[in-house]
Amino acid sequence: MSDKRMSDTESLMWRLEKDPYLASTFANITILDRPPNMDALYARMERTSILFPRLRRRVLPAPGNLGNPTWVDDPSFDIRYHVRNISLPEPGDMRQLLDLTTLLVADPFDRSRPLWHFIIVDGLRGGRSALVQKLHHTVTDGQGGVELSLQYLDLQRDPPPLPPIDPDLVNSAHTATEPDATEALRGAMTDSLRLPIALLRQVRDVLSDPSLIGTIGTSTSTTVKSLIAQLNEVDASRSPLWTSRSLRRRLETTRVSYYDMRGAAKALGGTLNTSFITAVSHAAGKYHRELGAPVESLRASMAISTRNESSGSNAFTLARMLVPTADMPIEERFSAINEILTAARTGAESAGLEALATISAVVPTSIVTRLARSQAETVDFATSNVRSAGVPLFMAGSQLLENYPVGPLGGVAFNVTLMSYLGSLDCGINIDEAAVESPSLLRDSLSQAFTELSAFAPARENSSSASKAEEGATKRQRRWWRRSQ
Repeated sequence: MSDKRMSDTESLMWRLEKDPYLASTFANITILDRPPNMDALYARMERTSILFPRLRRRVLPAPGNLGNPTWVDDPSFDIRYHVRNISLPEPGDMRQLLDLTTLLVADPFDRSRPLWHFIIVDGLRGGRSALVQKLHHTVTDGQGGVELSLQYLDLQRDPPPLPPIDPDLVNSAHTATEPDATEALRGAMTDSLRLPIALLRQVRDVLSDPSLIGTIGTSTSTTVKSLIAQLNEVDASRSPLWTSRSLRRRLETTRVSYYDMRGAAKALGGTLNTSFITAVSHAAGKYHRELGAPVESLRASMAISTRNESSGSNAFTLARMLVPTADMPIEERFSAINEILTAARTGAESAGLEALATISAVVPTSIVTRLARSQAETVDFATSNVRSAGVPLFMAGSQLLENYPVGPLGGVAFNVTLMSYLGSLDCGINIDEAAVESPSLLRDSLSQAFTELSAFAPARENSSSASKAEEGATKRQRRWWRRSQ
């Protein structure tokens, strides 16, 4: 997170926000067993912002919008602007919290400041509180957000004091001053010149006259081939119901046992991701049948992490796939989707997200947003699966009970994002209300699909052996968490 220039993918997400339908802000709702110690939280997040410099930096656009934006230190950084404390009115129920979160996420960031907020919401029933974490996708992706949490979460309610931060680390990390005009122009030109003139001509020709796509030869660059693959994806989304789009949002949640879903996946010969996509597809099909509009298939997208040791703050690509939604036993759907997901993962390795990101710095923003919007119109719903901790976690004296991620819609009907925590899979369903007229039906259908899949999980007959296995996994998670911190 110490990189001072945005990557191509981050620059793309930044530019796409010219179209509010393509906003990339995401969030997470964490239910806490009691209100946190705010002074301790301020201090911990101040420390975290030193270790992760992007939390103290604002975005400086490139001159003339040529090249990628730069992260520069915010001279007026104030931790109490970014970490806030509010309260719900009575009765303090979950519906109020979800509705409040949709408003908080929809509120655009002040682009003259760092792009994140942590909002503590007190007043939940039972003396509980919640943390609404709101981050712009250019700061980090979902998995990066989990890694970021290593710096402000603890393994016990009252942890020992943390060691001081190495001053040399602080000094080296916080030297992102605003460049002078000459340096800024040089950086913008360098980004522009990364693409050969011949490549820019090919991009220009294809964008100005799509009929030239058929004349492109084998010598064409990988970037242009990927871009052409995107332009060839012109099929509209499949749903006869989810045809409208708006900026109105509705957030729903549901939960399922991690062990049951993992056991069902193993029993059926697939992965946890297969179980997840199967459940969402099963629910989407049932939703259409309940409303008298059965559909054979829908197009889904899934965020796939490409993170490795050298990854930056954002390391993911998007896989798109047609999933079966006709009426069928859920185990048959699982088998079909297992094959589809394997093929989609392979195709995602050369996905067009990187191609569009590569050219975004040298193509007018209006064209980039139009291309991205046309691609979003081919997708019915989006999914993402984020792995978190399998051990109890604490923050400023409060224990984390549940985690509900809120993924960006990006122009689709709804986004279902799953996060594993402490033996559960917590599911956030971010819905465009203009597309999905009955959010509660969609939520209930997903809950029922999870229940149907869980029935395939083998019974844990030897509870002693199961407990020992889970205890061993918990100890490994604790060791990993300590090493990461």
